[in-house]
Amino acid sequence: MSLQELSMVREMLKGMAADEERTLEDFRTGYDQAGEAFGVSDGVAVEKTEIAGVPGEWLKPEGVGGEKALLYLHGGGYALGSVRSHRHMCAAIALALGSPVLLIDYRRAPEHPFPAAVDDAVAVYRALLGSGYEASNLAIAGDSAGGGLTVATLVAVRDGGLSLPAAAVCISPWANLENVGGSYAEKADIDPMVQHPDLERWTDAYLGAGDRKAPLASPVYADLAGLPPILVQVGESEVLLSDSELLTQRLKATGVPVTLKIWPDMIHVWHWFGPILSEGRAATDEMASFIRVKLGQ
Repeated sequence: MSLQELSMVREMLKGMAADEERTLEDFRTGYDQAGEAFGVSDGVAVEKTEIAGVPGEWLKPEGVGGEKALLYLHGGGYALGSVRSHRHMCAAIALALGSPVLLIDYRRAPEHPFPAAVDDAVAVYRALLGSGYEASNLAIAGDSAGGGLTVATLVAVRDGGLSLPAAAVCISPWANLENVGGSYAEKADIDPMVQHPDLERWTDAYLGAGDRKAPLASPVYADLAGLPPILVQVGESEVLLSDSELLTQRLKATGVPVTLKIWPDMIHVWHWFGPILSEGRAATDEMASFIRVKLGQ
């Protein structure tokens, strides 16, 4: 492990934690600008699109066909994040995967509260099936809120009678909007990105006074039976570690093939820092390898 690289990332994150004086637009703009600063990997074409009324971008490795694809759901507490914040990360995933990645701009809270994000993700997935993609050639992945949204989307797809994708990956998933778990206190002093007050702020934006145990908001409380194989990746230093552990527990209990990978010392969605963090690149390779096997690549 590169302790020097991780130390550099932690230094970058100092002073970027949530505070009451920063507006929602401040958070959104800062996140987008930080992501765009990394740039897009050479060899990946960016193609703007709109599917089922949802804007997004295709990240397409040069010389690669489009028979298989990954639908990606960005993180950001359901209120932040966009194609701008995650373009560089999805370009890296597309290169590692050797297939196109569709990164969508689902509607965000508080302007569009729950279940808008789920509705958009399901609508896009349905449209991909309708455009000729076989479910067996599709996978879904997401980070943080997008990791929880990935599982919620699978549940909604199943309940809607659609064919499920071949696999899914949850990166540092926020899957329990009750915001409780042992790691919430145990990791509070070492997680440089996520703290309980932050999670409460974004929960209020997304759910308001709604039920925090609603299955499509907190998928750890959903009926998870019959979902496809899932890889859960989480950092050892994360406040949200408990979410990954509980989600894995619930998936196993219903017979879903699930693999939990806890990366030593890593922080929330460390893949996002791949351009400057070797473990981020290695974790991207790990998720791509998992998806490739499930897609039969």
